[in-house]
Formats: sequence, structure tokens, C-alpha cells
Amino acid sequence: MSSSSITTEHASPEPPAVREEILAYYARGKEDARIRQGSGRLEFWRTQDILRRLLPAAPARVLDVGGGSGVHAEWLARDGYEVELVDPVPLHLEQAGRLPGVAVRLGDARALPADVASHDVVLMLGPLYHLPERQDRVRALTEALRVVRPGGLVVAATINRHAALHDLLREEHYFDPAHRARTDEVSATGRHGTDGGLFTTAYFAEPTEVPAEFAEAGLVPEGQYGVEGVAWLMGGVERWLDDAERREAVLSATRRIESEPALLGASGHVLTAGRSRP
Repeated sequence: MSSSSITTEHASPEPPAVREEILAYYARGKEDARIRQGSGRLEFWRTQDILRRLLPAAPARVLDVGGGSGVHAEWLARDGYEVELVDPVPLHLEQAGRLPGVAVRLGDARALPADVASHDVVLMLGPLYHLPERQDRVRALTEALRVVRPGGLVVAATINRHAALHDLLREEHYFDPAHRARTDEVSATGRHGTDGGLFTTAYFAEPTEVPAEFAEAGLVPEGQYGVEGVAWLMGGVERWLDDAERREAVLSATRRIESEPALLGASGHVLTAGRSRP
């Protein structure tokens, strides 16, 4: 990756610094494998499935904000999109910068290094859940509105409020009193701490909160999609994903219930889609 492929210019005022514990967590370099292997493939394939139905036809300009190592930027570029990835973690830029057709920039979701109306699509598949304060999440969405073209698409991922509770029950860590106390606090407040290195500072949202934040930023909410549905909570999911026929059945079943309001909160992640006004 050439040094000219990374810039630090900002089109908006400098935001508060990204929290050190978040940078340190992702500097460990484990995120790429998490989503490409094991049960994490369900999140990857379902996100891909939803986006391929929502995105305009290629070639369109996609800004992948907080795109990490380029897990999604890679297939987007392969599908023919013009992809630029923005991330605050230097390791992620090194990884994504090696991918064909992916340009990278150092940056923060709250002050995007991009011009007004310069992209057809803005993806925020990670930033919102690392912004515990509502004003910062709205600021990030306002930045997405600024850089997307009129009528353009914005898609943001959030972690569901009770995802930690569900996950720890599935892994049987919830029976440990210390884990239980921390997890119950997250379910009550949405605020996740560093949790002994298992995860880092984050905000776990109620699905109903997110469209209101889109609207406050000036975006028009269009839909919500449960990424993993209830399949991620089932013990056999990793084995099912290894089998092509069962994998397709799992993806199809999850697609059938992806926007069922009563089930949105059972998913580990939710994608919320909205648009700028024409």
C-alpha cells in the first residue's frame, strides 16, 4: 500500500478522539477472522445478502465507514462498486489497503474525510455501536447525510440491547456471577464496558431507537433487518454453515423473518436503512 493511499484530511470539524480502549481492541487484529470463520460467517453472509438487495446497481460510489479490514469492501469491489473505506485503526487500513479496488483513508465517522454529496451509498457497519453517546451517533449519521448524494442510501449496523445476555447464555458464561452482573447492567442501560477484554466500549441499542436517530440526523428511515435472526442462538449453527444445503436453508429462513418487528430484538445485529431526501 502506498503512503499516498491514506490521508488524514477532514471535511468537518475534528471530532473527539476515538477511545483508546477501542483502538487497542481492534489493533489485536482478530476482527477479520471473527467474521470470516465459524459462526461469524452467519453475520457476514446475511449482511452481504441484505446489502445486495438494498444497494443500487454497480458501479456506484460506496463509502464504507468503519469498514475494518475490508471484509465487506472486498466483495463490494469485486461486485463492481467503487469503494472507499474509512477507519480509525491503522492496522485495518493496512489490511484493507491490500485489497484490489479498495481505496482507504484514516478517519472518524463523526468527521468524514469526504466531500458533500460525493457518494451514492454510505455504510456504517461498525461505528454507531462504538459511540455510547446519542449526540455522537446522530453526529455520525449527520455526516453520512452530508456526504451521500440526494436520494442516496445510508445503512448502519447496531448491536441489539440484549445481545450480550443471549450470547452469554448460549456460551454458558451467564452462570458466572461476575459475567451475569455485567451483562444485566448492559441489558438495563445499553452501555458496555471493556468486559475483561471480551469486547470493548460499546452501546447496545433497542431496535426502535435507531430510526429516531436517523430522523434526527435528517435521514428518512426506510427499513430494518435482523441480521442473524434467531439462528445465531442455536447450538448447531456453525455445523449447518459448513453444509451448503443447510446453509442455504438457514439463510433463507433468516431472510423470511428479517423485518418481523416482534423478532428484531432477538438478532445479534440489526441493519437500519434510510435515505437522504431527493
